[in-house]
Amino acid sequence: MNDLGRLEDLPADYLAELKALNLVPLWPSLRAVLPPGQPRPNTRATFWAYKALKPLLLKAGELTPIEKAERRVLVLANPGHGLESMKASAAMYLGMQLLLPGEWAPSHRHTPNAVRMVVEGEGAWTTVDGEKCPMSRGDLILTPTGLWHEHGHDGDQPVVWLDVLDLPLVYYMEASYHINGQRQTQLPGRGDRAYLGGGMVPTPVFGRSGKAYPMLRYPWAQARAALEALAADRPDLGAVQITYVNPETGGDAQNILGFYALMLRPGQTLQLPARSPASVFHLIEGAVEVAIEAQRFTLAEADTCCAPGYTPITLRNGSATAPSFVFIADEAPLHRKLGVYEVREANGQ
Repeated sequence: MNDLGRLEDLPADYLAELKALNLVPLWPSLRAVLPPGQPRPNTRATFWAYKALKPLLLKAGELTPIEKAERRVLVLANPGHGLESMKASAAMYLGMQLLLPGEWAPSHRHTPNAVRMVVEGEGAWTTVDGEKCPMSRGDLILTPTGLWHEHGHDGDQPVVWLDVLDLPLVYYMEASYHINGQRQTQLPGRGDRAYLGGGMVPTPVFGRSGKAYPMLRYPWAQARAALEALAADRPDLGAVQITYVNPETGGDAQNILGFYALMLRPGQTLQLPARSPASVFHLIEGAVEVAIEAQRFTLAEADTCCAPGYTPITLRNGSATAPSFVFIADEAPLHRKLGVYEVREANGQ
């Protein structure tokens, strides 16, 4: 195919006329927006070591009281998008949030969806739409779009969690905003208790809960037990993975981003196909090496990395005697809704 015309090939007076009428010629930029074969992601394979990050997060706790911060967070920014854009990928935002003993992060609600993956500490809680959700290591807590939420801490040690939001997408759509609120009245009932049994949901005489998000807290103890049971029951299974879902619909736990827990058997190497969505990997337990094209990251517990879409990924458990457990977030639900979800074979087809 012949090269397309360049912008500098056009006369200056013609370009000036176009500019005056808010017009732009497509052909000089066509290959930039429609590259041949597959996208050219700005998202780079990037690694964030918790050992390096944690002291800076604790220092933020000394420098800025919660009253001035509202949310005390260090953003895990992908350099491929520019650090100022606060993106981990095109549709995902990541942040490490700190809450100190006795603190209360005030109630608010916002249009982006968020989840909290608890990294360390005990005694904190998140109240979402009146439901108090205790926060323990490995727990996943949803704060869906439009629901009031706040964080409190009754323990005696710092608590840290990983925030995952679809903020970049909502901001790009010019739909991002928040509203401050009053301290919530905590209501009886917890979804993680009501929907405790797999394959079983409460069935009130007059129908289901009527909530778009009936389960807000996914305890790690249950997720880990489910992975171990699956691995024991299916020794032939190559990938021991569960998906966090809405227990009433079976659909993704939230509408835009997908969330999963993966167990790597001792010494296991798992090759993931190249898929269109970008992915985030956060190590809950164990030691895992992540290979993303030519780059390799060795994840210790609480470390995080991200991978662009259309890229094959290899995960290797660094222990020959113990399993490793990984939390994964990706853009798959969004890609499916848009009809652009793809899995590429090794030959790129």
